[in-house]
Amino acid sequence: MGLLNPRSEAAKGYALSAPATLYVGFLVSAPLIILVTYSFWTQSYVTLDKTFTLDNYREALTDPLVRHLLLRSIWIAGGVTILTVVTAYPIAYFIAMKARNKTIWLLLITIPFWSSYLLRVFAWKLILGFNGVMNSALLGIGLIDEPLTFLLYNEFAVMLTLAHAWAPFAILPIYVSLQKIEPSLLEAASDLGNGKVQRFLRVTLPLTIPGIIAACLIIFIPTVGDYVTPSLVGGSDGKMIANLIQVQFGAANNWPLGATLSLLAMMSVGFVAILFVLSASGLGRRIK
Repeated sequence: MGLLNPRSEAAKGYALSAPATLYVGFLVSAPLIILVTYSFWTQSYVTLDKTFTLDNYREALTDPLVRHLLLRSIWIAGGVTILTVVTAYPIAYFIAMKARNKTIWLLLITIPFWSSYLLRVFAWKLILGFNGVMNSALLGIGLIDEPLTFLLYNEFAVMLTLAHAWAPFAILPIYVSLQKIEPSLLEAASDLGNGKVQRFLRVTLPLTIPGIIAACLIIFIPTVGDYVTPSLVGGSDGKMIANLIQVQFGAANNWPLGATLSLLAMMSVGFVAILFVLSASGLGRRIK
């Protein structure tokens, strides 16, 4: 039996993956092309003017509200990412390195997905509300004399709610990266005189950098585009760029401006994500 032709095998692989690639490519590219096209048009209520123009970009780039909401969105998404990853890492570490029945723990992590996302947001609204669980508990034990008003309808409430919602998406990729660490590497580090902290900093943390990067991107990118949570628990101080986009596609009925804002948000998120990946990769190399 002769050796397999690598080119033939590669051709078969491309042929097998082509339908799925084309399908996914169409689902990704078609909406993007529509957004780009609409961004160069203008609309006055129901009248759509298809004349090429850059007015939407001029309006979006010069509007202080757009800049403010975009920066706030990046700030909130960054805060959610840091909060989620920092709290998720110890959980993932425990499951990967210490837990006996990993399957049960992984099942417990997925429990929040058994209920609707909206229900979870409303639950946090009840917890943080003026007469909610948190204030009632603090009043009951005498730590406060009147309900706290800063728990809800602000950036804090948005970050906390989103961090809870996205926690499993941070735990799982970090858990996978921890699972791939060979125990022999930790044993070798121990034999060389490294303590627990040194083994973690010199072996475990550098090897889990890819999982951390993946978790950060999985959380940061969609969080910037979230508009449900800011609408329900953010109030006027927690609105994000996605809320303005939703208004343009909805009540304002200005799809061209909504498309422009969407593209600007995507470009901003992409720029920040690329900077983060480059910075994190460089940090990982320095740690190693």
